Order: sequence, then C-alpha cells, then structure tokens
Amino acid sequence: MIKIDHLIYYILQLTWGILQNIAGFLVCAFLLIKDPKRPRFRFKGSFVTLWDSPYSAGIGMFIFLGRTRPEYFMPVLVHEYGHTIQSCILGPLYFFVIGLPSYIWAHRRKYAENRTRGLYRYSDFYPERWANHLGRIFTGMKPIDY
Repeated sequence: MIKIDHLIYYILQLTWGILQNIAGFLVCAFLLIKDPKRPRFRFKGSFVTLWDSPYSAGIGMFIFLGRTRPEYFMPVLVHEYGHTIQSCILGPLYFFVIGLPSYIWAHRRKYAENRTRGLYRYSDFYPERWANHLGRIFTGMKPIDY
C-alpha cells in the first residue's frame, strides 16, 4: 500500500487537477444546496457525497457514490478513489483520457448490453481497470471487480 500525504494530494488536485476539481465542487455544491442533510464524509483526503443515482463517479477529489448494495459500498468507494488518483496523475488530461471514455463505457447502450451478456466486465475497460489498480495500491483495500 502506498500512502499519499493529504497535503500533496490537495496540492496536486488544486493545481494540476484544478479543472476537474472545479467541476466536482460544482456538482457537490448543487447536491448540497438541493439537500443540505445529504450524507457526506471524507475518505483519504477525498470528499465523498452520496447521491440518488445508480452510478458512482470520481471527479477530481470529489467522489459521488450512487445507490449500491451494502456489500459493494467500500469496494466501489475504493474504485472511485482510484479515479481521484488518476486526476492527480493526469491533471488537465483527465477528462479526455478518463472522464469521457469512462462515461461512454458506462452509459452507451451497446456496451451495457455486452456487459449484461457477460461479454465484458465493467473493469475490463482501461480507465476502470486502472482505477481499481490505483485504488488497491493507495488504500490497501479491495476495489469492486465487476
């Protein structure tokens, strides 16, 4: 397990990763304005907010956890934390290298149908596989492998 100092994490997120952090902050602010009592907490320096989506997302140092079964809560959190580390590594390239491809992979009907048929797992696509790997390395916990 690699530990990343929170100060280094914040410096990277707020400089190199500023674009996705502005986007993540705006989503978080919108959710909290809509529902100030919305559950939220910190995880290894990231800001985690629960939302009413079936999907989860990592945008900069902001993690949005969707509705999931209790046994998947931590593995999904570890996976999304991996996306926050990708933000630190890729900086302004994050949206193009991770965000957009990941969004298309998750939401395009053709890919979803192929996953439902068992042709692929969600984690077979490079942004998701890499997020799992980084999440495992930086937390020492098991990510979701779906």
